[in-house]
Amino acid sequence: MKSPLRLSLLLAMLIVPFMVGCQGGPDLQIDYESFVLDNGLEVVLHEDRSDPIAAVAILYHVGSAREEVGRTGFAHLFEHMMFQSSQHVPEGEFVQMIPAAGGMLNGGTSSDQTIYFEVVPKNALEMVLWLESDRMGYLLPTVTQEAFLNQQGVVQNEKRQSENRPYGHTSTVVNQLLYPENHPYSWTVIGSMEDLGNATVQDVRDFFTKWYGPNNATLVVAGDYEREETIAWIGKYFGELPTAEPVADPIPMHVTLSETKRAYYEDNFARSPELNMIFPTIERYNEDSYALNMLGRLFAEGKKAPLYNVIVEEQKLAPSVSAYNGSRELTGEFRIRVRAFPGTSLSGVEEAIQESFTRFETEKFTEGDLDRIKAQTETGFYNGISSVLGKGFQLASYNEFAGSPGFIGDDIANSLAVSEADVWRVYEEYIKGKNFVLTSVVPRAGVDLVASGSELFTIAEEAITQAGAGLEAADAVIAAVDPIPSSFDRAVEPAK
Repeated sequence: MKSPLRLSLLLAMLIVPFMVGCQGGPDLQIDYESFVLDNGLEVVLHEDRSDPIAAVAILYHVGSAREEVGRTGFAHLFEHMMFQSSQHVPEGEFVQMIPAAGGMLNGGTSSDQTIYFEVVPKNALEMVLWLESDRMGYLLPTVTQEAFLNQQGVVQNEKRQSENRPYGHTSTVVNQLLYPENHPYSWTVIGSMEDLGNATVQDVRDFFTKWYGPNNATLVVAGDYEREETIAWIGKYFGELPTAEPVADPIPMHVTLSETKRAYYEDNFARSPELNMIFPTIERYNEDSYALNMLGRLFAEGKKAPLYNVIVEEQKLAPSVSAYNGSRELTGEFRIRVRAFPGTSLSGVEEAIQESFTRFETEKFTEGDLDRIKAQTETGFYNGISSVLGKGFQLASYNEFAGSPGFIGDDIANSLAVSEADVWRVYEEYIKGKNFVLTSVVPRAGVDLVASGSELFTIAEEAITQAGAGLEAADAVIAAVDPIPSSFDRAVEPAK
């Protein structure tokens, strides 16, 4: 049998040091090593022996944006299913073995990705690689009718819990107003009750087979490990996993608004009214996204910021304000959010925001103001990579979404390179005089607080459907997937 990790691969490994510039201080150097297995799995290694621990992160380039209309919620459903069992790991063992070894684990799903991660003592690293490879390559035999229906119900309950809280429907309202019906960001990550209820086991298996192959993922190991040993483990556990059908990276899908949209809904759980103003912007890592990030902070953060001054200090409409640019893989949105004091009219809040824009234009900001925001951005950046897990997250994300782990240096450099002219340019292009989405979220019986001109947004109450309710009789019993062969006995847990 061909070795999972060919000698030619080892010789072709690219060891890439990269430099991150620190304003006014020494350069920060972070070395990483990257290579690609024959099956397409991209691997990044970063050595950090400051503590005897290792972090593992696996980022699958699949989130809710890879789903289709009528088939939403699958990516998040798989986040749950992949913690249950796989062919060689019994039910519940995954979430017990790592804490028992003194480690921690978790995962998360967004519109653009699903990531799983662990931090363990270095002697448990092989066990983690064994576990992660088993759910990457050997999950399908455990995606049975019973397992699927169980997690289907769990996710439906989680959706209900996330919505039965203050402002729990706001994302649904914003997504449907801002994005066209067929845009992948028009639905929430957790999906709809109807789609989850109508899904079949075959739907779920097909989704996994398409998106969770090694060639659509990045594996990062960061921390204290032995290089040759770790490379051998990666080759052993991941190298024999079959390549899935190739999938292309999605391309940006920008949106424009032909008119300003104003909507409101009464929230059964909120006690204070909330106003959101959202402008469509640009995708992540686009040059303009960095300037938009700075714009949001200059506009809202600190006692010199016009939004804070007008709403919090002068008019005392709210205890705090926020404005930020949220750029994702396909496009972005610049959001202003004000959660006002109880009984506050949101028409007054909207007027105060417009006054803040006027003040921003007339009083402007100084180079010193921009430098202050850059310094805060740089501090936040370094805090984000201060742990081996933080570095693992960032290296995986840059590799999948920016094309290289080394983009970490370009990313902070791009933020620090934003000029005053850049900020004014993006303000003119994306914000000033542009159409936007305005949502008023008011407590029950608080319609008199709604911003003027808003129309009622009807939120249908989604019932939790009985698991399997969408199955036809022919789907009631679906054939099991035969055990998947391996070149070695994967049922044997690695020694620690």
